[in-house]
Amino acid sequence: MYIISSKIKLKKFLFIILSILLLSFAVFLVIFHNKKILISAENNKKFIKYVEFNINYKILKEAMNEDIKSHNLSQDIKIDWIKILAYLATKYGGKFDKYKKSDLKNYVKKVKNGESPEQELENQKLFNYYLEAYGTILKDFLGEFEYKNKNNETIKTYGLKARCPIAKSYSFSHYDDFGARRTFGYSRPHLGHDMFCSVGTPVVAVEDGYIEIMGWNRFGGWRIGIRTHDKKRYWYYAHLRKDKPFRPGLKEGDNIKAGDIIGYVGRTGYSNKENINNIKRSHLHIGLQLIFDESQKDSPNEIWINLYNIIFAIT
Repeated sequence: MYIISSKIKLKKFLFIILSILLLSFAVFLVIFHNKKILISAENNKKFIKYVEFNINYKILKEAMNEDIKSHNLSQDIKIDWIKILAYLATKYGGKFDKYKKSDLKNYVKKVKNGESPEQELENQKLFNYYLEAYGTILKDFLGEFEYKNKNNETIKTYGLKARCPIAKSYSFSHYDDFGARRTFGYSRPHLGHDMFCSVGTPVVAVEDGYIEIMGWNRFGGWRIGIRTHDKKRYWYYAHLRKDKPFRPGLKEGDNIKAGDIIGYVGRTGYSNKENINNIKRSHLHIGLQLIFDESQKDSPNEIWINLYNIIFAIT
């Protein structure tokens, strides 16, 4: 009897184990299937996956000035500098070496006359692409803001809100180094812009946003990453000062205003060990990542743009 009872218990035990294994396998199949569906849906999402920003700073300033002038002169019809740039990009097929100032002036003239020159373009799909791409980069660079005049009166105006990342009155030098080869760790293109200046030079936020990350990174040294509130742009400030890289009191999650001091220029980075100066020449590395979909944030498909002309335009 004892042997028969033991056999029955063993069969029940094996049955339970087999049931658990079958159930686990079924759950695995469901999860795997759903993951495949999610990956497939992710790959089929319609969002911008590539942007090349190659607009000369002189064109940026000319378009910007037309926008600002139309707002400050209280014109009934406002000029949108992003629409100007999208129009020109479509007209030139993205090749701004074809630029003629008369094309910009004619666009502005038509808009003031109540026309919509972008509707004359043959490729509306391309225009919409540039409008979204350039809008994602530049949409909060201009706008209304307040400041104090010499009499400590609050003045409300419209103009350039974005700030040069090197604090006002501090000198720096730079050149177009986007895409240059970097070899620390592994060979890769340089996806930022280097601004050379003295150690300790204050670094300010280009735009409003919040601190998404700050601390040590083996490539960027002491660095801080600021995400705009619309989550479309991620500003990366790296190679900050040894020992005292950040403005005291800052922490992840803090809200930041354009022009706020966030840290100080240094030479840290290119080291697995924290707080090491392995950068030969002191400079700020600043980068701008565009995020049209959250799946792009930390992925092999990140979109970083060349800031050389933008820095010129906002300085």
